[in-house]
Amino acid sequence: MKRLLSYFIRGLLIIVPTVVTVWLVWQIFIKIDSLLGISIPGVGFVATLTLITLVGFLGSNLITRGVVAAVEAGIEKLPLVRLVYNATKDLIGAFVGEKKRFDTPVIVSFVADGSVRGLGFITQESMDMLGKLDSVAVYFPQSYAFAGWTFLVPASRVQRLDTSSSDFMAFVVSGGVTDFPKLR
Repeated sequence: MKRLLSYFIRGLLIIVPTVVTVWLVWQIFIKIDSLLGISIPGVGFVATLTLITLVGFLGSNLITRGVVAAVEAGIEKLPLVRLVYNATKDLIGAFVGEKKRFDTPVIVSFVADGSVRGLGFITQESMDMLGKLDSVAVYFPQSYAFAGWTFLVPASRVQRLDTSSSDFMAFVVSGGVTDFPKLR
């Protein structure tokens, strides 16, 4: 009976993540297809990826950079829209693009003896603007959530890690469940 229960649990661990992932991707395909009025599943998703890539190409072009700058200048004049736009732009930019912010994984000692530590990412190397000359900004993502905390931490309590940021983020967001490769 115990072996049967073990097989059942192993089956759950294989099936549930697969089904949830397939269902979520399918829902995204269907939603995009319905928004675009396309009845062939997946065509709207491919069209959306193509459009995003085309906009990225045009946004990199000298001629269209002025248009992008003009649109952004217009958005900056709208208080609530500016807040949403800038927050979204900064969040996406933190993970991809030229200004990645989650590229310095660290361990932070919260107490002097190092017995309590947190896993995070340095997002600002200098806190001079706040008068905190000896501090850095460290973001601590929450497990299984798109949320987290940012603390100002004395730089002396921060240990930089020589590891992949994406592997480190997966480890932290999974609550430490995801396998983590040895530090280099």
